[in-house]
Amino acid sequence: MPVERHAGLDVNVLRTGPDPRYLLLHCTLARSEALLPLAQALPGNAVLMDLLGHGKSQDWNGGEDYQTANMTAAADLCDRPMHLIGHSFGATIALRMALDHPDRVSRVTLIEPVYFALATDAAAQADHRARFGPIMAAVDAGDMEIAARLFHGDWGDGDWSAMPDHSRAGFIRRMPLIMAGVPAIQDDIHGVADRLGRITVPVTLIRGETSLPIIPAIHAAIRAAVPQARDHVVGGAGHMVPMTHTADVAAIILSDAR
Repeated sequence: MPVERHAGLDVNVLRTGPDPRYLLLHCTLARSEALLPLAQALPGNAVLMDLLGHGKSQDWNGGEDYQTANMTAAADLCDRPMHLIGHSFGATIALRMALDHPDRVSRVTLIEPVYFALATDAAAQADHRARFGPIMAAVDAGDMEIAARLFHGDWGDGDWSAMPDHSRAGFIRRMPLIMAGVPAIQDDIHGVADRLGRITVPVTLIRGETSLPIIPAIHAAIRAAVPQARDHVVGGAGHMVPMTHTADVAAIILSDAR
């Protein structure tokens, strides 16, 4: 996995072969290998990148919007229109690319996109604020361990105490990156909500059956604004559905792409 220079940034890139058809973007606090099994379950080759501050990509310098910095690097990886597949925060980057770099996108698959600002359901937004508020408060208090444990409880997979020490330490160390995404996905500083209707490429939405209420609310908002969007639910799955139910997710992607 070589580190490559894209848009002036050192980005760790994983390629499954020449002439990739897909670009896969992982969730925050993970790395590109998390989506490698999904990439390998699809026909054709793929390119995957570690988001800034993750894996072997360079640290985020905090000098610009975090989502935009990652999107700029990802767009530079697309030398032609590609099928973007994003999970969680990675899906928000893919959605931005469909709007800001439409010439580099052939279709998008958004797996549990955490674009919280898009949800218009009041009850779902209230539930989200009640859950995310304590996480932000812990970060503001400088207690990254509590913040990481709370975040993992809502958005991770498995029991926090059962995770290896180094995995927990990585979560704690990278919690500031969660906050770095807030201006884009929670405050919508890029005006995505008002521009959703401009997306013209095919859109596949995939979510887990047991995901938090904010996720189906986000999907509903995207469907309402993007008529060609198709929404799919994977039974028994949660937020980490591309890793826990890889075959199901791959089957949905292939079915929609026919």
